[in-house]
Amino acid sequence: MNASIIFVLLILLMLTGMPISISLGLTVLTFLFTMTEVPIQSVALKLFTGIEKFEIMAIPFFILAGNFLTHGGVARRMIRFATSMIGHWNGGLGLAGVMACALFAAVSGSSPATVVAIGSVILPAMVKQGFPNRFGAGILTTSGSLGILIPPSIVMVMYSVSTNTSVGSLFIAGVVPGLLLAICLGFTTWFIARKNNYPRMPKASWAERWKAFRESVWGLLLIVIVMGGIYTGIFTPTEAAAMSAVYAFVIATFVYKDMSLKRLPKVLLDSASMSAMLLYIITNAVLFSFLMTSENIPQAMADWMIGQGFGPIAFLLVCNILLLLAGNVMEPSSIVLILAPILFPVAMKLGIDPVHFGILIVVNMEVGMCHPPVGLNLYVASGITKMGISELTVAVWPWLLTMLIFLGVVTYVPQISLWLPQLLLK
Repeated sequence: MNASIIFVLLILLMLTGMPISISLGLTVLTFLFTMTEVPIQSVALKLFTGIEKFEIMAIPFFILAGNFLTHGGVARRMIRFATSMIGHWNGGLGLAGVMACALFAAVSGSSPATVVAIGSVILPAMVKQGFPNRFGAGILTTSGSLGILIPPSIVMVMYSVSTNTSVGSLFIAGVVPGLLLAICLGFTTWFIARKNNYPRMPKASWAERWKAFRESVWGLLLIVIVMGGIYTGIFTPTEAAAMSAVYAFVIATFVYKDMSLKRLPKVLLDSASMSAMLLYIITNAVLFSFLMTSENIPQAMADWMIGQGFGPIAFLLVCNILLLLAGNVMEPSSIVLILAPILFPVAMKLGIDPVHFGILIVVNMEVGMCHPPVGLNLYVASGITKMGISELTVAVWPWLLTMLIFLGVVTYVPQISLWLPQLLLK
């Protein structure tokens, strides 16, 4: 009964158009003050202690690094490198877009940032070369979602904060699924381009490829610094985030010289604004999680599901459906912070690996970012392409179907997520 009251109250507040963070906070306070005897001091204490986690510091640093890279010409050089390597295949510029998204995802940690950085450069070039606008929009909207699966990933940090799972293990686990999904999206792009005889680019010489690589190497080195530093134990994921922000600033300002120091205050302000928004959501989600735990709701749900005879297969199917439905009305950070603490205890009781479960949630979030009505990538792509949301929804469906099939495979073949962590962390 208490669970029903909490969720009905939360949904009603969200339906009024209130921001999710405020809806969460009001739900908690209303329930605590009217239906429990929890002292107000414990609520205030939880607000502060809930975000006293070292891992949370990674979020503003990754956001700052992503903004430096978006403004600093790194994306343009990555596109040039990707085009030189695979531009001569069917649908070459589209394939280069997928590859560039995968490369940029490995340094930004954010899907919308990946869509903006790559899409604003490559979409006009695709239209100019004769590709239909829909084709380019479909590729960039879905491939941009790789930003939260290929590490580093802000959503993985959110999951880690919610469930106390190792961020480093999650980052390592995201590499193989991220690369596989990039290959799947690339295959879909190649198949559609070949079927419709879309244009290809002239094959680049090895000299041109080497030149493109040399120009993009400073951006690509960030992948080596961040991931190599984490895997070798030189620094923690949070320290890696701080390193990536400093490194991104140096290459954008002093190496590539695409970002003047005059633009620095705006980049810092934008990053601070986005970080503050996410931290506010986290704070209220921590309160919500505290309420759920104090009412013993996750444990009761776990016992009920096991009592109904739910095994791992049925539970994971229910999780996918629930997460995909949540993706219709909420953005990824809120979904992870609300649902992960509820579903996680059930997954643990059923013997599901916490890292595998985290990757499953992240892939669900990717799908949610590419379909209406709340898909963030759709709105970002709409701003770049000047296409309506309904037209974009039609444009993305071949790639969205590919992502759904991939989700099914990742859900029931845990070794895709666990093989690399088990190999490196032995």
